[in-house]
Amino acid sequence: MTKVITYGTYDLLHYGHIRLLKRAKELGDYLIVGVTADDFDKARGKINVQQSLMERIEAVRATGLADKIIVEEYEGQKIDDIRRYGVDIFTVGSDWKGKFDYLNEFCKVIYLDRTDGISSSELRAEQQSLRLGIVGTSPVVEKYITESKYVNGVDAINAQYPQYGLDDDKDSLQNGYSYLLKQVDAVYIGSSPKHHYWQICQALKSGKHVLCEAPIALTEKQSLELFKVAQDNNCVLMDAIKTAYSMAYSRLLLLLKEGIIGDIYSVDATCTSLRNLSNNSWDSICEWGPTALLPVFDILGTTYKAKQIVSHMDDQKKDLFTRVTFVYEHAVASVKVGTGVKSEGELIVSGTKGYVYVPAPWWKMEYFETRYEDSSKNRRYFYQLDGEGIRYELVSFLQTIRKGKKESYIRKNVSSEICSIIEDFYKGTDFIKI
Repeated sequence: MTKVITYGTYDLLHYGHIRLLKRAKELGDYLIVGVTADDFDKARGKINVQQSLMERIEAVRATGLADKIIVEEYEGQKIDDIRRYGVDIFTVGSDWKGKFDYLNEFCKVIYLDRTDGISSSELRAEQQSLRLGIVGTSPVVEKYITESKYVNGVDAINAQYPQYGLDDDKDSLQNGYSYLLKQVDAVYIGSSPKHHYWQICQALKSGKHVLCEAPIALTEKQSLELFKVAQDNNCVLMDAIKTAYSMAYSRLLLLLKEGIIGDIYSVDATCTSLRNLSNNSWDSICEWGPTALLPVFDILGTTYKAKQIVSHMDDQKKDLFTRVTFVYEHAVASVKVGTGVKSEGELIVSGTKGYVYVPAPWWKMEYFETRYEDSSKNRRYFYQLDGEGIRYELVSFLQTIRKGKKESYIRKNVSSEICSIIEDFYKGTDFIKI
C-alpha cells in the first residue's frame, strides 16, 4: 500500500483545495490529510483564518477524499508523522516548491500545480473587506497603517484626522470627522483620551464599528453609555490594548485558570517609558494604565475591597509616575506606570504552588516562565508575536464584526473598570499626590 500525506489550513474550502486533494489521492492508495491547528497557523504568520479547526476538519472530511485526518500542531511534526504512519509520498502545492526538499530523506516529495485564480486569502478579503478610517496623530497610528497591510480584508484609509486644541475651530473639525465617517465602515481611534467619548459616540451613531485605544472614556458612566450605544446600533466597540490579543497572553490566562501555580495571591505589573512630555498629551495613567490594569482585572476580577492611587506630578500637573494598589478578598495587586520614570517592565503572578514571571517588556509578550520551589519543574513557554500584536488585534476586530460577537477579548466590565480607575485618578478619589 502506498501512503500519501499532505498538509494545509483548508480555510474556506474551495475548488482549488479539492482539486489538490484529488490529485494527492491519485498518487497512492491511502491519503492522510494534516489540518493545521489555529495556534500553529498564527505562529507561522497565517493570522486571518476565518473558520475554527473543527469547521476546517469537517470540511475536509466532507470531501470523502481523506482516509485519515490529523492535526498539525508544531514545527517538525511532518518528519514525525512520516515516520509514525509509514508514509511513502509527501505532497503539497507548487507554491511551496523547494521548501520541503529536506523531506526527501524520509520519503518521496511531489509538488502539485495549484489552481490559478483561487486562494483562501482572496476569498477572505472579498468576504470581509473593511474600510478602516485611521483617527489621530500619535506615533502608534503609523503602526496601525503599516500592520493593516498584513491582514486580509482591511483597507486602511490613511486619513489621520487631527486632534483639536484649545484654539482650534472644533465645529469645523467635527464636520471633517463626519465626512471621514461617510467614507468608511469602521474607525481606529488613536487620538487623545479627552476626545475618545465624542469620537466613539459619533462613529457608533453613524453605524460604524470602533476600535479605540484605551481608555475608551474618562468616566465609567461614559464607557457604559458607549457600550449601550454600540448595542443599540448593532456595532462593535473594542479596546485597542494590543497585549490582550497576543497568543502568549491568552495561553498565560488559560494556564492560570487551570491552577498551574495554585491559588493566586498577588499580581504585579509595571509599564514605563521615557517620553518627550511636552509633545505627549497622555498622562501616565492613560498612556500605560489600561495595559497594566488588564492582567489584574483578567486574573483577579474587578471586585476588589479597596484601592489606593499614588502619583508624582510635575509642574504642569501631569503624572510622571503613578502606582495603584488593590486589596481583594484573598489577594493583592499593584500596577506601576510612568512616562517620566523608568523601571523594569515585568509582570509577576504569585501563587501557592509557584509563580509566573514575564520579562520586560511584558506587554509585548512572546515568552514567560512558570517557576517553582523545585527548579527542576520550571518551564518556559514561547509564542511568536508579529507586529507588536497589532495585526492580531485587527484580525480579532474583523472576526468580531463578521461573526456578530457580543464580547471581544477584553470584556466590557474590564473596559469599564479601567475607565473607573482613571475617573478616580482625575477626581482625586483614593488619591495621594507626592
